[in-house]
Amino acid sequence: MNQLLRPSAERGNADFGWLKSKHTFSFGSYYDPKHIGFGSLRVINEDKVAPSAGFPAHPHENMEIISYVVSGALEHKDSLGTGSVIRQGDLQRMSAGTGVRHSEYNHSDKEPVHFLQIWIVPEKDGLTPGYEQKTFPDAERRDNLRLIGSRNGRSGSVVIHQDVDLYASLLTADKSVAFDIRPGRKVWLQVIKGALSVGGQKLSAGDGLGLLEAGEVSLAASQNTEFLLFDLST
Repeated sequence: MNQLLRPSAERGNADFGWLKSKHTFSFGSYYDPKHIGFGSLRVINEDKVAPSAGFPAHPHENMEIISYVVSGALEHKDSLGTGSVIRQGDLQRMSAGTGVRHSEYNHSDKEPVHFLQIWIVPEKDGLTPGYEQKTFPDAERRDNLRLIGSRNGRSGSVVIHQDVDLYASLLTADKSVAFDIRPGRKVWLQVIKGALSVGGQKLSAGDGLGLLEAGEVSLAASQNTEFLLFDLST
């Protein structure tokens, strides 16, 4: 199987005290020409933010910015006049489009927030800025590949303005799920917690794996495991 392994320990690292971040792909001052992105998937940052700390208002444009909270609560405000608190099990998509400013802060003054910030290049520039947020209960992700983001918002997923399907799973130890990679597609797996075996390749928390060949793959957990699966066009 044609694979691209991205071990957790080889990710970029940023430590600002209040923020500890691991970069799967090149981001900010971290640059690795071998890891710029994976198709339209441009950024996966695993961020841990200290209580009450966060990112002050800053601009973005022409990017689909997705926040997936692992634990804690993330407070979002933007120049559209919208705001929300994103919690475990929530997915938020902000389309920066023609331009938007937003801030992200840990909503708690006691507990850290742990989340994945994901950037996907949109199918076209100049989209009208906007955002969408939905909750996907643990029961819907348990031992299942739950579609949480898609181009057409099917099955109650969040709309992403790109040809991508994003799935989330909470696999119980010794359980497995199968996924069929269609011709003309490729897959990126990002393990958040636990341990996953994919066609004999063992993955641990923080590891990423790109799958470049069509065909069915089995995803098996040796312990309770949380992961994301990105189904992308080649």
